Amino acid sequence: MKTGEMTKKGLYIGTGAGLVLFAIIGLLYGYGPFLGGVIGLNIAGNIFGTPLGPSVMPRLIVAASMVLGTFIVGVVLIVGTSLLGWFIGYAVDAVRESRAASAEAAKEKNS
Repeated sequence: MKTGEMTKKGLYIGTGAGLVLFAIIGLLYGYGPFLGGVIGLNIAGNIFGTPLGPSVMPRLIVAASMVLGTFIVGVVLIVGTSLLGWFIGYAVDAVRESRAASAEAAKEKNS
C-alpha cells in the first residue's frame, strides 16, 4: 500500500471542488468583484472625496480593486478547499496505516 495516496487524492478533490466553488461563487454571483468594488470605492472616496466625479483615477482604483477582490476570493476558495481535502486525505491515510500496523502486530502475536 502506498503511503500518501489518499492525501494526494484528497488534495486533488479539494482543488477541483475549490475551482467549482470559485466559478459559482466568485465569478457567477460576483462576490469577488463586489467586495473589491466596495473596498475600492472606500479607498477612492478617502483619497478624492466622497462624491466621486467621473475622472479616470477613481475609476482605475475601483477597477483594480475589483480585479484584486476576484483574485483574493479565488485564492481563498481554492487554497482553502485544497487544504481541507489534504487534511481529510491525511487523516484517512493515518487511520489506514494504524489499522495495518495493528493488524500486522496481531498477526505476529498469533504466530
